[in-house]
Amino acid sequence: MFYISKRMEIAGSHSLTLSYESKCESLHGHNWIVTVYCKSETLNADGMVCDFTRIKEQIHGYLDHGNLNELLPFNPTAENIARWVVERIPECYKCKVQESENNTALYVADSAGGEDDAL
Repeated sequence: MFYISKRMEIAGSHSLTLSYESKCESLHGHNWIVTVYCKSETLNADGMVCDFTRIKEQIHGYLDHGNLNELLPFNPTAENIARWVVERIPECYKCKVQESENNTALYVADSAGGEDDAL
């Protein structure tokens, strides 16, 4: 099995719809650190699992400096963003979204992934 990862910093704003009162309901921004993990049993014709540039275009190119509420069709929590990334990149099986130094979400499509699934 071949594994790759791509780490990106994405600046963007969002506001959350929550079932309780929170400052996060107001529009605010983060510099997210998004790490995309991909795997494949075989390499493509170019000798890659997936092109790093394609990952950056699909995720960073779409989200960076945007209002995530306008770009994404769901409540843009770190957890939901991580799942969206995994669903957007076919080779991706895991994504870590770090919203701030102390707040990280991880989504794993299948736990039999091979790499450690811990944050």
